[in-house]
Amino acid sequence: MGKAVTPNPWSLLRRHTPARIALGRSGISQPTVPQLDFQLAHAQARDAVHRPFDHAAVEQRLRDLGLATLSLHSAAADRHIYLQRPDLGRRLDEASLQRLAGSAGHERADLALVVADGLSALAIERHAVPFVAALRGVLGADWRWAPVALVRQGRVAIGDAIGEALRADLVVVLIGERPGLSSPDSMGIYITWSPRPGCVDAQRNCISNVRPEGQPIAAAADRLAWLLREARSRRLTGVGLKDESAPALPAAAEAPAPFLLAPPAK
Repeated sequence: MGKAVTPNPWSLLRRHTPARIALGRSGISQPTVPQLDFQLAHAQARDAVHRPFDHAAVEQRLRDLGLATLSLHSAAADRHIYLQRPDLGRRLDEASLQRLAGSAGHERADLALVVADGLSALAIERHAVPFVAALRGVLGADWRWAPVALVRQGRVAIGDAIGEALRADLVVVLIGERPGLSSPDSMGIYITWSPRPGCVDAQRNCISNVRPEGQPIAAAADRLAWLLREARSRRLTGVGLKDESAPALPAAAEAPAPFLLAPPAK
């Protein structure tokens, strides 16, 4: 009797990636264990999309850091509407607009931070507060922060109106990214100079996949701090601001030898 699972010759590469490669086969089908793992990952991704945002717990943890907070809600009344109407997730409801107008200060702020559930509240609940703590440690004390806005049922562009109302030069939106089959808790960061309704994606910088298994929180905080300093210096974000916070690629003489699957033919 033959083996139940025929191994894939690329299986050694699986140690380098969580991607579903070299799973082998059972006859002409996928083996049972990888199939069950796939179904579990798909269920976890769906759960992350529909998970309610525990904004009260996140808000309390931000206050424990010594930050003022502001609780807001988009014009999408519930999760069902939010998923069907992205446009409503990009603007605030009337009660939030009034609350925002009443809390806006007279002095300008350097930075407005928006924490929104997006498509993965799980990502925000796990990573937003540790990230904010790390950012405060590397950004320095010469930045004036507006109150941190927590937004339920929010999309990225909702930060534009919030940043404008809070008279902030820069707005940073922390938001749960669309879950993948290996990353149900990935957080994205979007940075916009001179926020106002009508800003387009070309005016933003993005740091993606912030999570321990992706871009670590400390590294992402360092990168955001660099972008914020450069944005304030150059008075812009987006396509005009290239992220040069990471070191350049090694010179050709220092580069590792190319990876070969088989020795070259003689």
